[in-house]
Amino acid sequence: MALLRGSWGALRVLGRPAALRAPAAAADRGLLEPPPPSSSVCGLEWFMKDCTLSNAPKKPWSSYIRFSMEHRPILKEQNPDLKNTEIIKKLAEAWRELPESQKKVYKEATNAALKIYKEEALKYRSQLDPNQKKILREESRRKKARRELIKKKRELTIFGKPKKPRSGYNIFISEHFKEAKGTSAQQMMKILNEEWKHLSSSRKQVYLQLAEDDKIRYENEIKSWEEKMLEIGRDDLLRFRKLKAKIGKHLEDIY
Repeated sequence: MALLRGSWGALRVLGRPAALRAPAAAADRGLLEPPPPSSSVCGLEWFMKDCTLSNAPKKPWSSYIRFSMEHRPILKEQNPDLKNTEIIKKLAEAWRELPESQKKVYKEATNAALKIYKEEALKYRSQLDPNQKKILREESRRKKARRELIKKKRELTIFGKPKKPRSGYNIFISEHFKEAKGTSAQQMMKILNEEWKHLSSSRKQVYLQLAEDDKIRYENEIKSWEEKMLEIGRDDLLRFRKLKAKIGKHLEDIY
C-alpha cells in the first residue's frame, strides 16, 4: 500500500514543468539567486509563489519515483490503452518485485542527489535576507500543515466517519442529475438550478423533509462513531473534526 500511495506522487511530478522535473545543477537554473527584496504585500506574495515554489532548490526524487519516471514511458508505449491507475499499479508491482541489487542503483542516485540538494539549500538560505527567511519558514509551516490536514482527512475516511447530511437541494440534484444523458454537467446543473428555483412548495417540501431525515441519521451515526473513537483512543480525530467544522478551509492557518 505504501508503494501505491507513493506512486501517486509520480503522477503529480509528471504534471510539473520540465524545468522542475529534470535534476539539473542549481546554478544552471538560477536557484541560488535570491529574489529582489520588497516590503510590499505584493512583493511578499510574489516571493512566496515564485521563490519558495520555483527558485528554491527542490528535493530530489525518491528511488521509487526515479524508477517510475524511467519505466512509465516504456510501459505506456507497450500498453497504450492502459489507464493511469492501471499503470501506477503495474509500476508498483514491478518495483516491489525488482531485485535489491537493481533497486540499489536508484537508491544511490537519490542519495547522491540528496547530498547536492542539501548543499544547494544551505547556500540558498544563506543568501536570503531575514524577512525572506521568515517567509520561507512560514511557507514550510503551511506545507506541513496541509500535509497533516490531508493525513487527518484520510484517517477520518479510513475510520468510517459518517457522511454529512445532505440539503434538500443536494438530494434533488443527485436524484435528477443521472437523468441527463448526452448533456454536459455544466449545462445540466444550470437546468436543475432553474427547476429547483421554480419547484412548487409542496414538491420542494418532500426534499426538505428527506434532508431532515438525513440530518437525524447523521446525528445518530456521528454520536456512535465518536463513542467508538473514544473507545479505541482516537480522540485526536474528534478534536480535528470539530476544529475543521469551526475553521473550515483555513484550518491549516492555525498550525
